[in-house]
This record gives sequence, C-alpha cells and structure tokens, in this order.
Amino acid sequence: MSTAFVDFKDVWLAYNEELLAQEQFAVEAIDLQVRQGEFIAIVGPSGCGKSTFMKLATGLKMPSRGNIHIDGQPVTGPLKISGMAFQAPSLLPWRTTVDNVLLPLEIVEPYRSQFKQRRPEFEERARALLQKVGLGGYEDKFPWQLSGGMQQRASICRALIHEPKLLLLDEPFGALDAFTREELWCILRDLWTEQRFNVILVTHDLRESVFLADTVYVMSKSPGRFVVRREIDLPRPRELEITYTKEFTDVVHELRGHIGALRKKGAEVAQ
Repeated sequence: MSTAFVDFKDVWLAYNEELLAQEQFAVEAIDLQVRQGEFIAIVGPSGCGKSTFMKLATGLKMPSRGNIHIDGQPVTGPLKISGMAFQAPSLLPWRTTVDNVLLPLEIVEPYRSQFKQRRPEFEERARALLQKVGLGGYEDKFPWQLSGGMQQRASICRALIHEPKLLLLDEPFGALDAFTREELWCILRDLWTEQRFNVILVTHDLRESVFLADTVYVMSKSPGRFVVRREIDLPRPRELEITYTKEFTDVVHELRGHIGALRKKGAEVAQ
C-alpha cells in the first residue's frame, strides 16, 4: 500500500529526551496504512496513547523514531490539509455560529489572504454546511444559545469548512446524551458519504466505532501499539437499525473482548 493516504512506518514517540534515553515511549512500533477516503476508528483502554497518536497524525508532535507520510508528503509540522474536532466544542463565545465556523478560513492559507475579498462566498459556504447538519436558523445565534449537541455540530462544520482531506475526531460525541450522539453519527456518516474525506476517529464507544468505521484498530495499554485490526464488513450506508442486529453486536462484543483481555493483562502486570 505505497499509495496509502496515511502511512505510519514503525513510529515511536517518547515525550522528551530524558524519557527517550530511558526507552520509555508513549506509543511504539506504529505501522498503519489508511486508504484514500477510508474511515478508521481507534479504540482502547484509557491512557493507551490514542490522543498521542492524534498529535502525531496532525503534525503537532514529531516521532522519536520512524516516518509519517500523509497525502504523499512527509509530516514535518502542523497539517494544513486536516480539520479537527474534540470532545469540547470550544466555540468562541463572542462570535456567532457562522463566524465560529468561518474561523479556519481567517487563519489558514490560502484562504486567509483572500478572506475579506471572498467573505460573502465563504459565508454562503458556511451557512450551507450549517443547514446540512440541521442548524438552519441558528447561524446567527451565539454558542450560549445552542445546546451541547448543536455546538458539536457547529464544531464539525468548523473542522470541515476549509474542505480538508483529513478529518481528525477525538471523542467528539463523548459528552452528549445517547440520542444526540446517534443523531450526530448519522450526520457524520452523511457528510463522509458525500465528500469521502479521510477520517480518523478516536473513541471509547465501541458501537460508535463499528457503526461509522471501515476499519477499527484496538490499541494496547501504554506504551500504545495497535494489537488488533478489524475490518467492518457491514454494508453501507448503515442505518441506526443495524446497531440492534446480531451481526453488529457480535463485532462490538468481539472488540470488547479484546479490550477486556488488555485490561486484565494490564492488571496482572501491575500486581
């Protein structure tokens, strides 16, 4: 898979030189190849290095060993071709919803230098995206006037407004109630189906990973490494009803078994 869109080759990360000298790594021996347009999810016990992996994928951290290529280019710093959304929407309270969504276009080149001139066009794009995720009529509201689920929708729009090739999601629905979470799964599914950007989703929710992803990776306890790769061969497009089928729950239970085994092993080592 030399044409992989995301390509990690034997990547190790220690957080500083002292830890590196002691051979203490946060993640180790990461080999990962992600196809163009593929949606992957990463699951694993708390503290296994999922968020560290995301920092490597965004170029916010450089590996201590190994190489990372994304879209055919070596990663040498923060990626301009990526969009990110996290568990906390972190919308700026003094900006309206549409102005929050426009923020990346004010910061990231080549949009930044064109922003004033092309603002009407960019704003039209932002409003269309907000309509698509069910926020029509809320474009000019402030974050404090939106529910948590609405804020997270706006956060996803902000991550997608500059049409990134790679969307990185770190527990984006973790703080939401079950109904809102499932609603946002479907919104993300529809956006991905339409645009086919690459997605790396970090989540604790195994149902979420199986519903959304093409491939699920299970990470071991720290130092994190991928110990299971599970392709999800459930047909697309997936409707929520599939989550109640035996085929779906069998995959969820299989993944839960892997993580349970890792936890047990970790507890034995601690003793």
